[in-house]
Amino acid sequence: MKNLPRTFALIAIASAIVLMSTTLNLAQEREAQPDMTIDAATRTQVIEAVIKNLNDSYVFPEVAKRMAATLLEPAQKGAYEQMNSASAFAQKLTADLQSVSHDKHLGVRYSSLRVPEMSLRQEPTAEQRERFRRFAERANHGFEKVEHLPGNIGYLDLRGFLDPKMGSETVAAAMNFLSNTDALIIDVRQNGGGDPAMVALVCSYLFGNEPIHLNDLYWREGNRIEEFWTKPSVPGKRYEGKDVYVLTSSHTFSGAEEFTYDLKNLKRATIVGESTGGGANPGGGVRLNEHFMMFLPTGRAVNPITKTNWEGTGVKPDIEVSQALALKTAYLMALKKAAEKNTDERLKGEYHRLTEQTQNDLDDLKKSPPTAVP
Repeated sequence: MKNLPRTFALIAIASAIVLMSTTLNLAQEREAQPDMTIDAATRTQVIEAVIKNLNDSYVFPEVAKRMAATLLEPAQKGAYEQMNSASAFAQKLTADLQSVSHDKHLGVRYSSLRVPEMSLRQEPTAEQRERFRRFAERANHGFEKVEHLPGNIGYLDLRGFLDPKMGSETVAAAMNFLSNTDALIIDVRQNGGGDPAMVALVCSYLFGNEPIHLNDLYWREGNRIEEFWTKPSVPGKRYEGKDVYVLTSSHTFSGAEEFTYDLKNLKRATIVGESTGGGANPGGGVRLNEHFMMFLPTGRAVNPITKTNWEGTGVKPDIEVSQALALKTAYLMALKKAAEKNTDERLKGEYHRLTEQTQNDLDDLKKSPPTAVP
């Protein structure tokens, strides 16, 4: 998913640093953080801060009022009095808020570490920018794996959409590597989202020079629309006019869903896998107190073709299979199509062998599918 352009998970770099391991799914899993005992004063402080921020900035003002009432009425009746666990309290508040809004971005989070000062309008400090830069580099700007598969099929495992200014060289290098393949599989099964400007940059490589309207973001503040288009020029080779497959799972979320939704509605890619998570309302992190923050959606996506988005429903794939079968399914489809286009008699035997082997692998997976993404 920085005044900064307000993006899916990056309204302020300060909030991104707190959220990035859970929102972007890029960092290695961390050990569970220690819980904390909280008192009545802390619970009251957090609830009051949540309600104020909802009423001030949540993208749907009427829904914000209903959520505020959902927290205030039980609090006045003592429903939260026995909740001494900071972690459990955050989870309960999130569940109560989402029971009204059904907004999967919206949530209260507890942190055992001190939450840095942050607001929706706050410029990040030089230290926060540097921390995010180091994180982005360690995560290779979201590009986990780039591979040339047998049969001249490209594969890109993309785990997050980070700042395009920092990652543009990595995007160009990846796309240059893949440029000579006959078809491309882009894997966002483990992608939790990120910056829509990076979504637009990656999409730009899949189209020609003529700008294509990808997505709009409506922001409550200023009642304004922010448009996202493909770029007329990119550093590196475009992947134009060749088949693209996008792999999805129920964990595909936010900016990764926008990427999938954009390409599906523009008929630029075949989507293979599971329906995605269903989060289309971008926002940013807000500090509630020293150990609590919330992710507050302040906008919503509006696709220029459908005039709506994927909030609550997710993006439905063209080819619906479990996430464990998605890669082999897309690879088999790509091989068969490449074989049909092939006019070189010397390669027919190779395509036949690869297609047969991949079909056997897929049949074996269906008999005993792995529990994790292969």
